[in-house]
Amino acid sequence: MRLITAFLVFSCSVSIMAVSFRNVALNSTITTVEPFKGIVFWPGNEDMTAYQNSIGLEFSYCLYSDVVSAAGVYNWTNFDALLDDIAGREHQAVIRFRYEYPGADGAIGGVDGACAVPAYIKALPGYTETYNANAGGDGPTYYADWSNAELQRFTKEFYTNFAERYDNDPRIAFVQTGFGHWSEYHIYGTTLNLGHNFPSHAYQKDFLQHMDTTFKKTPWSVSIDIADTEYTPVVNDADLMALKFGLFDDSFMHAEHDLDQGDGYNESCWNDLNRSRWQISPAGGEFSYYTDNDQKNALNPAGMYGGTWEQRAAQYHMTYIIGNDVTSGSYATVARVKEAGMAAGYKFEITNYKASLNSALVTVKNCGVAPLYHDAYVTIKGVRSDTSLKGLLPGSSIICEIMGVSIDENESPVPTITSDKLLAGKTIPYQANLTATGIKNTPAESFIKLKGNILEFDGENFFVTIYNTDGAKIVGTREASFDLSVFGSGCFIVKYDNGNGVVEVKKVVR
Repeated sequence: MRLITAFLVFSCSVSIMAVSFRNVALNSTITTVEPFKGIVFWPGNEDMTAYQNSIGLEFSYCLYSDVVSAAGVYNWTNFDALLDDIAGREHQAVIRFRYEYPGADGAIGGVDGACAVPAYIKALPGYTETYNANAGGDGPTYYADWSNAELQRFTKEFYTNFAERYDNDPRIAFVQTGFGHWSEYHIYGTTLNLGHNFPSHAYQKDFLQHMDTTFKKTPWSVSIDIADTEYTPVVNDADLMALKFGLFDDSFMHAEHDLDQGDGYNESCWNDLNRSRWQISPAGGEFSYYTDNDQKNALNPAGMYGGTWEQRAAQYHMTYIIGNDVTSGSYATVARVKEAGMAAGYKFEITNYKASLNSALVTVKNCGVAPLYHDAYVTIKGVRSDTSLKGLLPGSSIICEIMGVSIDENESPVPTITSDKLLAGKTIPYQANLTATGIKNTPAESFIKLKGNILEFDGENFFVTIYNTDGAKIVGTREASFDLSVFGSGCFIVKYDNGNGVVEVKKVVR
């Protein structure tokens, strides 16, 4: 808006300012996995050092009880240490807090399968956890008491405080949440008792609607098992289906994942939860552990169970996938993990770059399989476009206008793509192969004509934007004419852009 505003201070005798744009050469290739996407390891992966530059995300379970032990007292020290450890490898975190985790791997204080409910809640009169000695064959498991009002209140409060502290934190890329085993919306092997060993449907609705109001910058997701109507009310509730939660699939690419492969439970869940959800919220997950070979073979370039990772990523518009044990097989070389990560999510190409003396127009296309789910901006010489690349769908393009940037006629500044959710010093790489073909000047003949109250526009494939004297956009049109009388008398700035390098800005007074 700064270019338009600057024009407004010119004297009324000035009626036309023709902005000449020249094409700018730009060449760039993507040589690293872009931020916010790709194959995901756990922080303790023994192969982390070798694969550090092949991934950009790390996943970790976290404990509510590690942050809170006394009512209202939050200690984020250990959590911050985790985030710092991950960021120290120039990676970002995918975080999932949990209550239940079966077996020895879920031990807390030497108790296998212990529930991560804060100690002060466990000590309340009437709070009673239930127990299964071998839940679903996964080992001993203690279950939170969801009849307890304080547990319900605390869980909502926790995410309020979590979001207030970390929503804008670049160390965190995505947040996952849920209930039950591993927070994956099931307690297989244990008899379901809603309102006791699993939250009631009413509380789940309250919680999910609360989540939707807390995180504004960081996308949050739930397991595809939330489609199970025995456990949750989501698919039968239009209000819940309208929430902007993403999805994670914790057994991606197993032998019968898709409907045409057999049981197809996973694909059915994706379908029931709106197959277009990826357009606004991320799709992620974890490679299957259904067999010992699933993670080993997941990155086989020839595919597994009838499909390659690249094909499945495109089919489900996957942005990230946990593959902590892919390196136990022979296919997940350093190069292959990097290649697989780059095949996920968004991929930007700058397809057009034009510059004037005080502005630039940069066209960005998403050549990936999913949008970017964080705000990011084309930036030239430290000046950002007002247009975010967040949500740009695969195959779509957007023109980003950078106003108020001084560009000498012989200068070719290299654009960057920046985001406040990136770690310090990071930018988003892009591909480009543009040559400069000289200056395209605005012809002396104006494309904008005023006849009475009617503005008329010549040419084809143009877009006209009209601004008021405050520099605020008041209308945009592709029509051949526009009646200014709808605004009454006044001064207006009319900007004509034919998308092919010709831009005309005209001051109109009536």
